[in-house]
Amino acid sequence: MAKIKSEKELAEKIEHCGSCLEAKFNGKDGKKHLVVCGGTGCISSHSDEILKRLEELIKEKGLEDKATVNRVGCFGFCSQGPFVKIFPEDRLYRAVKVEDVDRIIEEDIIGGKCIEDLLYVDPKTHEKVEKQEDINFYKKQIRISLNGCSMINPEEIEEALGFGAFKGLVRALHMSQQEVVDEILKSGLRGRGGAGFPTGRKWQFALNQVNDDKYVICNGDEGDPGAFMDRSILEGNPVGVIEGMMIAGYAIGAKNGYFYVRAEYPIAVARLRIAIAKLEEVGLLGDNILGTNFSFRCHIRLGAGAFVCGEETALLNSIEGKRGMPRPRPPFPAIKGLWQKPSIINNVETLASVSWIMREGADKFAAIGTEKSKGTKVFALGGKVNNVGLVEVPMGTTLRELIFDIGGGIPGGKKFKAIQTGGPSGGCLTEKDLDVEIDFDSLVARGSMMGSGGAIVMDEDNCMVDVAKFYMEFICDESCGKCTPCRVGTRRMLEILTKITEGKGEPKDIDELRELANITKTNSLCALGQTAANPIISTMTNFPEEYAAHVNEHKCPAHVCKSMMEYYIQPELCIGCGLCMRNCPVNAIAPGTIGAKMPNGNPFPGKFVHVIDPKKCIKCGSCMAGCKARHAIIKK
Repeated sequence: MAKIKSEKELAEKIEHCGSCLEAKFNGKDGKKHLVVCGGTGCISSHSDEILKRLEELIKEKGLEDKATVNRVGCFGFCSQGPFVKIFPEDRLYRAVKVEDVDRIIEEDIIGGKCIEDLLYVDPKTHEKVEKQEDINFYKKQIRISLNGCSMINPEEIEEALGFGAFKGLVRALHMSQQEVVDEILKSGLRGRGGAGFPTGRKWQFALNQVNDDKYVICNGDEGDPGAFMDRSILEGNPVGVIEGMMIAGYAIGAKNGYFYVRAEYPIAVARLRIAIAKLEEVGLLGDNILGTNFSFRCHIRLGAGAFVCGEETALLNSIEGKRGMPRPRPPFPAIKGLWQKPSIINNVETLASVSWIMREGADKFAAIGTEKSKGTKVFALGGKVNNVGLVEVPMGTTLRELIFDIGGGIPGGKKFKAIQTGGPSGGCLTEKDLDVEIDFDSLVARGSMMGSGGAIVMDEDNCMVDVAKFYMEFICDESCGKCTPCRVGTRRMLEILTKITEGKGEPKDIDELRELANITKTNSLCALGQTAANPIISTMTNFPEEYAAHVNEHKCPAHVCKSMMEYYIQPELCIGCGLCMRNCPVNAIAPGTIGAKMPNGNPFPGKFVHVIDPKKCIKCGSCMAGCKARHAIIKK
């Protein structure tokens, strides 16, 4: 693509690319267009091989003038991938395997026939659904931060332009810096990284600083267990995030932006590098962009995976080559940030929203959501839920809608128990909270938080004491150790939780745990320590009976804590098949009583029932998983 030197040239290019993209989607070019999910999840399930095979078959069968294939970003519905979508029919095939490709070409592309066994089946109605928009998982979603993902090739600048990229920047360049900040303030956008601080206010602080050097930093250091929102946005539409960073740079007077992305995201980093290089090549990054006085360059720094570097001052230290540890505040980064220069730090989702707001207008964004939380929020919905994946919903959507309408409810008919929002920094919400609207303030009022968007669903088989211990283990590993309340407090809390889950707890441990949680929360230097005890506080508040059972009765009601449970074979249900004995890795199972009766009252015909030796059993669960009688083995 030739260099774009003026706004007029860009407008012409956008119009041309938009027409080409529209022709693909609506079939005006006379071809069928197949798009294959190129997100990390689907790639791990061989979507790249599916793409390659589609390309090979189209070439082998001489279909180049009838069909094209394209790699796009994440579809979001991870539990149903890999996906192949066909335009202009909008036909979505899910759980596609490499061996299905020949059928797709022969039956659909050549024969024009829908392959029904590759369609999504609604678990409630058992009906097959052909179009993506008709699947319940997608019905309540609005894609703003995820705009373009699953529609465009993230490595092709032309497709990003055709989908509206850089219209927001052009509009910003026709405004004063203050007008751009005012537009973001008017939109009501709050930071999507966790704290929910108004984005426009942060920009205003940096704009007010008089300094020749200012910086915009994109925080892509997504460290919450189970979270993959930022990764998917960078993989699916990196140009949209770059544009958001450029708008922020223009607004505060910065000439340089830094993407801080964890090295565990190689696909996101690779696509970001490609986008930056191509934008520099066509003149949309660099000096005097579009013939104006605005110059901006993007740089990438890879993080080593330290959770604490999600805290903005620790992130700044890491970019500077120092150990990732938080700085005392004030001064805040907008005053003294990267290399002591005024800096703003926004996460990936925030900057993706900025480009959408500047293109579509603040009023349109502000019309979505609640009074104090505008727009949408992306969640990584996981755990004990049928529809695992990435969802973007309007603020104000209830937890019930998220879990049961979009998420499809709990697998196996199990009972919902809790949802952990906000990752290690958040808390567990229960059935009484299901009709709470999802926004920054409502979740905090209930003892949790929005966080960056992790949402882990738990059912009746989860032990909440064990859940608190899991998150505290994570926090202990990730604490930088700079301040004593966090370094020592989290370790002591973990020791108490470990003691309780091992069946050695005492009543005094509950009081000590609560006291330590409050001390750590009140006195830690940064948000990691200040929120570290949230999972403990919320589980102690919402599930006091589970803590009491662990401490007073030395029992785990959910049969999760191994020190307080054992596997037992019910002799009246055992059919003597011996699978459990063969599956046991430590030979803890042996034939037991001869002559036990079957459930119908008849004796087993010359077979043994089996018995587990609790002294040898390592409680791995292999016996239960392999039991032919299915319910003969239980935990007690």
